[in-house]
Amino acid sequence: MSNTTPEQRPLLADTAGSTYTTCSATDDAFTPKDSPSHSIEDDVLPETSSVGRNLTWTSSYILVISRVIGSGIFATPGTILQSVGSPGLSLLLWLVGAAIAASSLVIALEYGSMLPRSGGQKVYLEFTFRHPRFLTSTLVAINVVLLGFTASNCVIFSQYVLFAGGWNNGDVARKAVAAGLLSLITAVHTVVPKFGIRLQDFLGWVKIGIVLFMVLCGTYVVIFRADTGPHTEGNLFSWNNLWQDSNWSWGVVCTALFKVFYSYAGLDNVSNVLNEVKDPVRTLRSVTLTALATACGLYFLINVAYFLVVPLDDIRGSGELIAALFFQRVFGEAIGRKVLPLAVALSAAGNVFVTVFAMARLKQEIAKQGFLPFSDTLSSNKPFNSPLGGLLVNYIPSLLIIVLPPSSEVYSFILEVEGYTAQLFGLAVGLGLIWLRHKRPDLKRPFKAWMSAVVLRLFFSLGLLVAPFFPPDDKYKGGMFYATYAIVGVATIIGSVLYWYLWTVLVPRWRGYILEEESDVLADGTSIIKLVHKPLK
Repeated sequence: MSNTTPEQRPLLADTAGSTYTTCSATDDAFTPKDSPSHSIEDDVLPETSSVGRNLTWTSSYILVISRVIGSGIFATPGTILQSVGSPGLSLLLWLVGAAIAASSLVIALEYGSMLPRSGGQKVYLEFTFRHPRFLTSTLVAINVVLLGFTASNCVIFSQYVLFAGGWNNGDVARKAVAAGLLSLITAVHTVVPKFGIRLQDFLGWVKIGIVLFMVLCGTYVVIFRADTGPHTEGNLFSWNNLWQDSNWSWGVVCTALFKVFYSYAGLDNVSNVLNEVKDPVRTLRSVTLTALATACGLYFLINVAYFLVVPLDDIRGSGELIAALFFQRVFGEAIGRKVLPLAVALSAAGNVFVTVFAMARLKQEIAKQGFLPFSDTLSSNKPFNSPLGGLLVNYIPSLLIIVLPPSSEVYSFILEVEGYTAQLFGLAVGLGLIWLRHKRPDLKRPFKAWMSAVVLRLFFSLGLLVAPFFPPDDKYKGGMFYATYAIVGVATIIGSVLYWYLWTVLVPRWRGYILEEESDVLADGTSIIKLVHKPLK
């Protein structure tokens, strides 16, 4: 035990039922002699992936910041301004979103430092809510597999590439480009996984450079080209103009906040792959807090740059192409329309890289628990030492959501559905944290969230969950029903509960068996669980 660093030791002094043997930590990879079992209590023990601990602090930071800074800041400001009406309210929502993202993050940090295992919310919820048996695992598995899409940034990539090329070949072209990007990135992470990590690191730094460049462009227009800017009177940010035309409808504000939250989504992305991170607990804390500060500053500044450069009416009508209009206005038709939008597309591609990387591993964790058909095959890292099964489980639903719905509506709908279900699980995690503090004071907590932040997160989650069912003043004309995304989110949870009852209670009772968990180890060293039917005695 003395050879291990404090953050690699078990977080419980004596873990009942543990088969874990502490390693001799002769290198940073922390390879245990015997892996922890899949007992719930062993979630408090560090576990090393069979592919090793390959993620350094820099790679972990890029995994977070590249997930956070994706298409959101290049696409959502136009739709947010269109819905809320004024730049003042729009900027306020970005600050409110940062505060709520911070409150969510500290909850995730307490959980992640306490339970340093790959899987993120899956691990936290399963550890906290153990009864009824398999219910939590079923809810998480269905939500992650069916709604854990890697599609929205593929759509943005497609739109910006076609915009830059001056192509307007309709829905088929947009879907084809988006599907092609998803297929290519999935193939890279499958066949050459280490190259995929290096490439996503590179794209992450390029993305940060693009956002900083856009901020400097806005400053340049204000200082050197004020007479050619859209607000030559110079009073856009006067108090009256800042709030003019604001729409304070709670339903409208909450829908806009879902889009803001999407732009901050992924701050805990590294928690999905902690088994592959060097010095996982310390790295989790430092990279996530650094990424939050980076994103908050850049998001506010880039929104100000948009308002300074692009006329408000153009922003409201820009849809997801606000960044393209920004570049076009600063650099003219030739460069602004063709070259720089490709940089935004590159940024979206970087986001897809890290999202595929993390989501594939999360879905592999679900397979390792026996909750997917052919779980032993989907859990294996053969033949390329990559989570091929998890990559396929991530690829198929994402491809379908790109190809099947109309691409003109899919982006906003994806954001809203993902945002709504995220609030449901975020509420459960916050309540679970409070419950664990009362029931499990024995757990070591290297990081402890402020209770005020936890309460803030819970109140906002409740408000955002009920808001979509209050109709806006001006109901949408045409398109989808204003609460469609909320209805889909609630229906997913209800359907998951019914499915759980069917396969764990009703069918076993009818056929006379019980479900038991049996541990197994695959040929590549991956530890898995098999769900087997045992006859009732």
